[in-house]
Amino acid sequence: MTPRRKKRLALVLALVLGLGATVGLVLYALNQNMDLFYTPTELVNGKPDGTKPEVGQRLRIGGMVVKGSVKRDPESLEVSFKVADVGPSVTVTYDGILPDLFREGQGIVAQGVLVGPTTIKAHEVLAKHDENYMPPEVADAMKKNHSKLQYTEEQLQGSAQ
Repeated sequence: MTPRRKKRLALVLALVLGLGATVGLVLYALNQNMDLFYTPTELVNGKPDGTKPEVGQRLRIGGMVVKGSVKRDPESLEVSFKVADVGPSVTVTYDGILPDLFREGQGIVAQGVLVGPTTIKAHEVLAKHDENYMPPEVADAMKKNHSKLQYTEEQLQGSAQ
């Protein structure tokens, strides 16, 4: 092989390795920033495909703030509250100023880290902006769970007759 071909081969190999490393780092960075969306029922029972989040995983959770569940620490900005859809509730803790529209019975989306089986340490809490708006993920999940709940109620009524 001539010295000229060796230089070209070395240049092409370096280019391919550099491009491969760049693509690998980009994919790794994107994977680290991905937050999966869960409803409280999916968080406790798992998604239909059987996946459940692990402690330490970043995620987003959406649902309604349970009435009477908001507890504020008088010494700091820490707030804890429960979020539920049609099933079990999940506790969310947040250290910061909540949105102006945050209140009990309101739909919210919280982004944070799962610190226990049913506890999330949120770093961001978003509240819906009016009574007609709900994030698409929350609306779809609540619609699915609501239809499942109606179906089981109809089954129960049918079996009682």
